[in-house]
Amino acid sequence: MAALQASTARGAPRRRVLIPDSAHGTNPASAALAGYEVQTVHSNSEGLVDVGDLSKLIDEQCAALMLTNPNTLGLFEKEIVKIAKIVHDAGALLYMDGANLNALLGLVRPGDMGFDVVHFNLHKTFSTPHGGGGPGAGPIGVKAPLVPYLPTPTVERNGDRYYLDANHPQSIGRLHSFYGNFGILVRAYTYLRRLGPAGLSEISRHAIVNANYVRAKLAGAYHIAYDRACMHECIFSAKRQRAKGVHAWDIAKRLIDYGFYPPTINFPLVVEDAIMIEPPESESRQTLDAFCDAMLAIARECEEQPELVLGAPHTTPRSRLDEVLAARKPHVRWVPPPSRGTAT
Repeated sequence: MAALQASTARGAPRRRVLIPDSAHGTNPASAALAGYEVQTVHSNSEGLVDVGDLSKLIDEQCAALMLTNPNTLGLFEKEIVKIAKIVHDAGALLYMDGANLNALLGLVRPGDMGFDVVHFNLHKTFSTPHGGGGPGAGPIGVKAPLVPYLPTPTVERNGDRYYLDANHPQSIGRLHSFYGNFGILVRAYTYLRRLGPAGLSEISRHAIVNANYVRAKLAGAYHIAYDRACMHECIFSAKRQRAKGVHAWDIAKRLIDYGFYPPTINFPLVVEDAIMIEPPESESRQTLDAFCDAMLAIARECEEQPELVLGAPHTTPRSRLDEVLAARKPHVRWVPPPSRGTAT
């Protein structure tokens, strides 16, 4: 929204935001919620932003390109400096979705890559909880030209005194009645201070090594969407298993029988039957080996006993539920069963 305010201040409000086809759905959703028209930039054969397509799409109506780097395919956008120049030459801004910062900490600075705005996901990278709708929280950083348009009031400091300053005439104003989930922010800040610069860079190094270790271990059993070194996550496809009627969904269900919470499946959307594996820096080699052994065993089952995988999970109180029905007609309130002897 600050980008919209900035372009309006220049006398030329821009109404479109460009988003790669590999992006997470929250990117187009956020842009649309802010009042923008969303347009897709296609990926090239390497799984990276197609610079030619970007050059065709960007014009004086584009406010920004929203980009995750490394992208959702676990690949670093190696042409990021060129991408930034294309965006800036058109008078637009480069916005970074910080979902994958656990591959960059202490190694690369978003500002050096040309990003004007970054939102920092505190979950995953900075230890805070994630899932179930929250509690989400995280800061947004901008370069100096966008500071006048940030929401107010801002927290300022004068000596030892902190105060709220609402005197920003170009601001987009107040966006929320409070400053996020304070406990989550404190937890992330404590994590940062405890690790320090050296510890933070180790997070990224270990996450990258873990992802490439898993990638190498499973390469012979599952199709690799983009067969080269990855960053903090590796993307496989269940293409080989489809010959036996098995899909990524079935593999995820079978993993439950082996005691593992399944990874993200069927995403990114640009990979058929995708299996996205993000081993964090905290996982030991023993845990990664156990996970890989389970995945390899499932690959063998897909060849020899596909019906076993198609019927999974077998170790849970309930097996496969009708998830379409659950999404369309959810029961969100528990209703006690009628007492015995009571007419129904």
